[in-house]
Amino acid sequence: MTRRLGLVHLLLTIGALAMVAPFIWQILTSLKTLEHATSVPPTIVPDGQWKNYSRVFALVPFGSQFLNTVVMVAARAIGQVLLCSLAAYAFARLRFPGRTVLFGLFLSVLMVPPQLFIIPQYQIIADLGWLNSLPALIVPGLFSAFGTFLLRQFFLGLPAELDEAARLDGANPLRIWWSVMVPLARPGMIALGILTTIWSWNDFFWPLVVNNDPEKMTLSAGLASMQGQFLTEYPVLMAGSLLASLPVIAVFVVMQRQFVEGIALTGTKG
Repeated sequence: MTRRLGLVHLLLTIGALAMVAPFIWQILTSLKTLEHATSVPPTIVPDGQWKNYSRVFALVPFGSQFLNTVVMVAARAIGQVLLCSLAAYAFARLRFPGRTVLFGLFLSVLMVPPQLFIIPQYQIIADLGWLNSLPALIVPGLFSAFGTFLLRQFFLGLPAELDEAARLDGANPLRIWWSVMVPLARPGMIALGILTTIWSWNDFFWPLVVNNDPEKMTLSAGLASMQGQFLTEYPVLMAGSLLASLPVIAVFVVMQRQFVEGIALTGTKG
């Protein structure tokens, strides 16, 4: 038993090191000169080039792009938690004609590659005059079929007697959702908020398509613009990527307990 447990810990340690290794290499590269970062064989020891971090702010409007990213992520996370929870409550607790068929259509969206929506979404944003603006980044990500499915499974796991007791007290469906279901579904909503935050923070293709003004870009698109056609300053790029990664890592570290709890409690009832 002890040998078996030791083998499990060894495998987990190897897996953890494999996951952390790229992050460690990113930190080391951000402190090297370009010559050492591109040398063959690779140089492991960094050169203490802290100026690479200051050069990030000189090459791109990092502050504006950071603010754009924060606003986009916050708006998407709040929008998805509210809108998806409303739709999930309707599918889980309300009885209306065509509910099963409509929910099946919702789930079918998950089977469609998101790249197929790029052209029609771009045309809509362009017709509204929202190109190079924050609404272009925010509005398409305010709702998701996955978020609806996730919270629906959570609502299905709550006792039906809660709805009946609230109705006897004269509460309407909207009041039941806000006063009864939302407090009980807090772990699932936090999990959805964290997933949306991570996904939105890393979103690259859509922000790159709709916003080509450097002042209106997000961090992911802005950092991609640092890659030149003939030369890329990899240490500076790694420094910028590290600065862009720190906020979302901090969010996950602080909220990881609520995140795991929300995922564990979701889907206990089908």
